[in-house]
Amino acid sequence: MKLYGAIASPYVARVVMYAKIKGVDLPLMEAPGGIKSPEYLKLNPIGKMPTLDVNGQGIGESTIICDYLEDVYPQKPGLPKDPIDRARSRLIARIVDLYIANAVSPLFRQVNPATRDAAVVEKAAAEIIKTFGYAEHAMSSGPFCVGATPTLGDCALSTSTRMMKVMLATGNFGIVDPTDSGRLATWWKAIEAHPDCGPVLAAYGEAFGGFMKMMAARK
Repeated sequence: MKLYGAIASPYVARVVMYAKIKGVDLPLMEAPGGIKSPEYLKLNPIGKMPTLDVNGQGIGESTIICDYLEDVYPQKPGLPKDPIDRARSRLIARIVDLYIANAVSPLFRQVNPATRDAAVVEKAAAEIIKTFGYAEHAMSSGPFCVGATPTLGDCALSTSTRMMKVMLATGNFGIVDPTDSGRLATWWKAIEAHPDCGPVLAAYGEAFGGFMKMMAARK
């Protein structure tokens, strides 16, 4: 079993982190021939990463891969035992995919101040505050999303939070970081300090930061 993708993707980093908190040895490898190659598309015709290769069978989509790992390696769970907390953790991951990602993504095209659309940035700023508020509302007791240990929701939210932080720093937008205060600040401090999660966030942040610098240089 191996994972295809690049750590510069928050979705790949999510799976890497999830495997870490579960104690699963999951090698991360470059997609064979690239994600649009015929070889890769046989595993995942969607042509995106990550893809989990299980004896030649491909499983795509980061949350589905995490679900698979949870089913196959139940010894150290990556979801809480309590059904409500399990739902909360999954809800936070869902909020990331449906709302937070859409709130942050418009900033990709606004990094260059010379071509920046102030209205787009202003709207993104409001959406970032609102959507991170959704995630905060879904949290229960801490310091992590739903308790004393990281779960699926933490893996999804933390990698996308790191993406947001890198983008805000690169673009110098003047947007308020919602994780600088309150419950989200407590959560972020805990996730960065965690021995499994922290190193993954650092590796992802470095890789994504390099990507953003390359994009800024092109513009």
